[in-house]
Amino acid sequence: MSANVTFASTGPGEIRVCAVFVHGAEKVPRMNEQIAIGARLLTVADAVRIARGGKPDVRLDDAAAARMTASVELKNHLIATGQPIYGVTTGFGASCIRQIGAAKTVALQRNLVQYHLNGSGPIAQPDVIRATMAVRANCLARGYSGVRPEVVRLLLDCLRHDVLPLIPERGSVGASGDLVPLCYLANLLTGEGDVLFRGRETTAEEALKECGLTPVTLEAKEALALINGTSFMTGFAALALHDAEELAFAADLCTALASEVLLGNRGHFDAVIHDQKPHQGQVRSAAQVRELLAGSGLSKDYPQVLGALPAIEDGSFLELNHSIQDRYSVRCAPHVVGVLRDTTRWAREWLEVEMNSTNDNPLFDVDSGNVYNGGNFYGGHVGQAMDSLKTAVASVGDLLDRQLALIVDEKFNNGLTPNLIPRFTDDDDQGLHHGFKGMQIACSALTAEALRNTMPATSFSRSTEAHNQDKVSMGTIAARDARTVVELVQNVVAIHLLALCQAADLRDPAKLGAGTRAAYELVRSEVAFLDGDRRLDHDVAAVTEMVRDGALRKVCGC
Repeated sequence: MSANVTFASTGPGEIRVCAVFVHGAEKVPRMNEQIAIGARLLTVADAVRIARGGKPDVRLDDAAAARMTASVELKNHLIATGQPIYGVTTGFGASCIRQIGAAKTVALQRNLVQYHLNGSGPIAQPDVIRATMAVRANCLARGYSGVRPEVVRLLLDCLRHDVLPLIPERGSVGASGDLVPLCYLANLLTGEGDVLFRGRETTAEEALKECGLTPVTLEAKEALALINGTSFMTGFAALALHDAEELAFAADLCTALASEVLLGNRGHFDAVIHDQKPHQGQVRSAAQVRELLAGSGLSKDYPQVLGALPAIEDGSFLELNHSIQDRYSVRCAPHVVGVLRDTTRWAREWLEVEMNSTNDNPLFDVDSGNVYNGGNFYGGHVGQAMDSLKTAVASVGDLLDRQLALIVDEKFNNGLTPNLIPRFTDDDDQGLHHGFKGMQIACSALTAEALRNTMPATSFSRSTEAHNQDKVSMGTIAARDARTVVELVQNVVAIHLLALCQAADLRDPAKLGAGTRAAYELVRSEVAFLDGDRRLDHDVAAVTEMVRDGALRKVCGC
């Protein structure tokens, strides 16, 4: 594939493109094929696969490389005209009033990286860093950033060899993009800084040498293009979104099991109810619960609920021995989980636009021959999506915590034991065991922390950098918060599932529906019935991983 570009001057500081010819096309790869960055739109699923699927097979698409080369040629031509170009032949931010000569452009880019290496806090997880690298490469491959193909090729080589820059999580206000965290990525490409490589921390220089890779010297605009974007927040966001979608299924599974172990009314999930309020997520969630409950001998249809009640005589009063409808945390679960499902749907749309955008500044448009100054580095859409996502996820965590409170409380659990302790027959064990009492306390703490983290980060814009960056997105903090809330609620789900499986054993697991029985058996393959007080943190960790990696959803055939 190739691109041929010619330029013609039309006046001082202006260039007109006379011709651009780009040849070649790429098909969309299947899951087991190489991902050609720049050949097609990158999806959240792609980002997750690259981040968590082992060594990613990624390369720069030839047509994308041609586009990039064309933008570099335009950039160099504009530099030669002597006009001031933001961040290329001028300083950064409020320093854009200070112009430099072409001979200083490389030193300017190096200094840009160095003075932003001031991140703090924990180092981002490897999957976040891989997602960040993939998204940044994809954004630059669009060909509007004035970056040479060899820079992105080296970035992808590092990703393929799993040479990961150690990026501190804190320090970005989300405009001008993720300047501080992405500087650690840019620093890696120059052969400097520290990296995680083959399970150990080492220097970038040593890791690149071991992989046979040569560092680059960042030329005019290239450091700015690498750091002046939204890829770090988008890396966090893509993974949080993916995990939140798994949580939506897990919440429906918990609701189905809760309906069973509480001997509840599965008529609450009938389609006729939810079709009268047809939010897509709500309808899908109710249908999922119905599917999981198919064949259940514990949860009852409404006619069965009525049939189990004594008849009332005319003119008399009768106190029913069983409620005809369940509490909100069970009955209204599709309405709560449905909000999460619908939030993930539009958040995915927004994130995939962001992942496939040119989000640095300035931009070089080969078609017009001009350079454009703007604000595509502003992470507002990512921030808003993540503030909404974390609120929806925390609400689901609160829902499940309320379900758990019903199940462990002998006043509300319809004949289950207090705190789900075993039905002891030996007097020596009576009064000594407390079952899931501690687990309910831990679950409540996790839920409270998740709810606390729903404060919208995007509401806390600060004016920075001599009031040049006087309105910023805080998108990175919102995305990090979303990651944190998702992780907390994954643990809430795990504790609740363990309690539900314990309750199922106290009822009769043979009477579970086909879907819930499959999930029960998967949990029991890793965690035994609680026959007396014991340490449970390892059990929580095991089930949390089942939630995170989708194993529960897969075993249920969903």
